[in-house]
Amino acid sequence: MEIAILTRGPGLYSTQSLFKACLAKGHEPVLVDYARCSLALGAEGAQIYYQDRKFAIPDGVIPRIGATFTQEGSALIRHFEWLKVPTTLMSRSLVQARDKLHSLQRLSKRGIDVPVTVMAEPQADLGLVEDQVGGYPCIVKALESTHGLGVRLVHNRQELQQCLMGYSRESPFFVQEFIAESKGEDVRVLVVDGQVVGAMKRVAQEGEFRSNLHQGGRAYNARLTPLGEAVAIRAAKALGLGVAGVDILESNRGPLVLEINASPGLEGIEKVTGQDISGHIVTYLERLVNAALEEE
Repeated sequence: MEIAILTRGPGLYSTQSLFKACLAKGHEPVLVDYARCSLALGAEGAQIYYQDRKFAIPDGVIPRIGATFTQEGSALIRHFEWLKVPTTLMSRSLVQARDKLHSLQRLSKRGIDVPVTVMAEPQADLGLVEDQVGGYPCIVKALESTHGLGVRLVHNRQELQQCLMGYSRESPFFVQEFIAESKGEDVRVLVVDGQVVGAMKRVAQEGEFRSNLHQGGRAYNARLTPLGEAVAIRAAKALGLGVAGVDILESNRGPLVLEINASPGLEGIEKVTGQDISGHIVTYLERLVNAALEEE
């Protein structure tokens, strides 16, 4: 079958890994720069144009939507949904996952533990915020952040006030409790089609609290406990994600879901675990396509 991989980075590891996985399974992958797609609505219904030509509709889609293109990417995915083209990432799930507060709200509502989190305005009562997150140190996050960027560890009110000077009056922010017992470590879990297909422990470099590989963190193959595995699967399901990178912190009260990524990078976890994550994603798409054909 013909599979469209929606990506802005054709040479990126994740894109190439998915491309090769499609070929290995006998499919015809096509790399599509989603920023060059135009969407049309009219008497003929939904149509997609790519590089000024009408786009030949594929059998299935694997979206790799960057954080700065969430709105455009979700609109394109909705067009594919309208055309009844199976996709490994639903538009609604992408939007939910990218809205950090919304995603935490959905997780908490479904009984999945998350770090104590406060969303506040720059003019908020800092004393109340401090009390809610258990004092200092605490984590301050921008509402939109990736790879650990826009995330700071503050140790007192003065540092918090200085941090907030970078936000405009209209820019709310997150303050989260600092999980000291995690010791700068977390676990990235890859969930595909309701199953854990890989997990890696990420360890922050000395003097750094962020364990992201983009911040110099190191990664090791991780063996999940049954509880950790169940939490990751439930978290992906709560956001309707067929493919998800679930970040988990170990705390004294059990595993906490820190964040969920709707387009997780594959390089680190495939190299560390030796697992063919891309192959699992293509197999998931195959199942979706077969299910759609059976419904016709």
